[in-house]
Amino acid sequence: MGCAHGGPLRFALRCESLSLDIVSRSIQQRLGLPEIRQPFPVPTQRYNVRRRANTSPSTQGGRFHIVITLPKEYPFKPPTLSFRTKIYHPNVSNDERGAMCLGMLKSEEWKPPNKIKEVLSLVRATLSEPQPDDAVEPSIADNFKNNNADFQKQAKEWVKKYAS
Repeated sequence: MGCAHGGPLRFALRCESLSLDIVSRSIQQRLGLPEIRQPFPVPTQRYNVRRRANTSPSTQGGRFHIVITLPKEYPFKPPTLSFRTKIYHPNVSNDERGAMCLGMLKSEEWKPPNKIKEVLSLVRATLSEPQPDDAVEPSIADNFKNNNADFQKQAKEWVKKYAS
């Protein structure tokens, strides 16, 4: 089963201590995010999240980069998320988009009161507990379901290769 949502996504973090590059304090507050590091040189609707993963044995110790892009219609339309660090996971595409299928980011399920912090919490949960029945990478989902030891081994190798 594939995801109808084409938005990319990346993850590995604790939502209580996000480290973000964002434009202004007002945007930071509107998104419900706790910390500002440094602004982009020009106003943008694109944000970088970089964190170390400690939520799952298969991603343990990896450093992952997520790009969050807000559409002009935000908060009435959902953000898109993109993993910039490769990850061996059934719910994250292994292409240049790094897409992750999350129900709350589908247009028909997105609600304006949703916060980016909630999106990232869902990402964290999905990375910790893969959803093989809603996979964007069917072969990885099959490996997760039918040979979990090999899945864990491959995931750890990818963390070492791409996310160290």
